[in-house]
Amino acid sequence: MSIGVVTPDSSNEFFGYLTRAIESVAFDFGYTTLLGNAMEDPEREGRYVRTLLDRQVDGLIVIPVPGSTVLEAELDRAPVPFVILDRSLDDEHAVEITVDNEQAAYLATGHLLGHGNTRIACVAGPESARTTIARVAGWRRGLVDQGIDPATLPLEYGTFRLDDGYRAGMEILAREARPDAIFATSDEQAMGVLRAAAERGLRVPDDLAVLGFDGIERGRFSVPSLSTVQQPMEQLADCAFRHLERRIRNSGADALPKTFSTKLVLRESCGCRSSP
Repeated sequence: MSIGVVTPDSSNEFFGYLTRAIESVAFDFGYTTLLGNAMEDPEREGRYVRTLLDRQVDGLIVIPVPGSTVLEAELDRAPVPFVILDRSLDDEHAVEITVDNEQAAYLATGHLLGHGNTRIACVAGPESARTTIARVAGWRRGLVDQGIDPATLPLEYGTFRLDDGYRAGMEILAREARPDAIFATSDEQAMGVLRAAAERGLRVPDDLAVLGFDGIERGRFSVPSLSTVQQPMEQLADCAFRHLERRIRNSGADALPKTFSTKLVLRESCGCRSSP
C-alpha cells in the first residue's frame, strides 16, 4: 500500500515537517510514501499528481500551490481518495484539514497591540492563497477592533519564503512612517524581517516587535527568539493520514473537514520573555 504527498515547497521548514510527520504515521500503518515537491509551480504540481496517480498510489495528500486550477482538474479525475492539508480548494468533494487562520492572526495582532504597538504592518504570503486571505483578514480585524484603519498601514504580499520576508521587511522599514511592529504570515518571512531589521539598524523588540506564524523549530534559535502562532503540525499530519486511510479502506466513509486551533508561543521578538 502506498500514498502520494505533494507539497508546495519542501525547502520550507513548515512543509518539510508536515511531510515528515505524514510519512512517519503512514509508515506505522504499513504504507509507503511517495513525495512530490511542486516548488510553488502549479504545472509541476499537476504533473506530480498525474504521475502519482499513474503509479497507482492508494490515496493522495496535497498541500496546494496557491491559485492552482491545474490541481483541481487533476483531482476531479482522481480514482482514489485525497485529502487537502493546510490550505483550501474550490472543490465540494475535498476533505480539508487546516487551522483557523483568521482567528489565529486576530489573536496575534491583539497580542502585539497589547504591547502598546499601534502601527502594525503585515508581511503576507501570495495574495491569491486562501491561507493568506484569512490571515490578512485576522490582522485587519484585530486593528479595526482597536479603532485603527488597516489601510493606513503597510501590507506587502509575496511568497512565504525567507527571501520575500527579507525583501518586504527592507521595503517597509525604509518608509518614513516606520511601523512599530510587523506580523508575518509565516515564520520564514518573520526571520527575513529580523534580518532586515538588523540591516536597518533596528533593535528587536525595542524598536520593532515581530511575530510570525507556523511554529517551526528554527524560531527557538533565532536571535532574538521568534514569537509565533504555533500550528499543531503533528496533529494536522496525523489527522490528514487517518482521514485518508479510512477512506482508502472504505470509500463510503464520511469525509469530514477538520479545523484545528493554534496557540501563541511568546518569546523575545514580540517583547515577551523567552519560552520554549
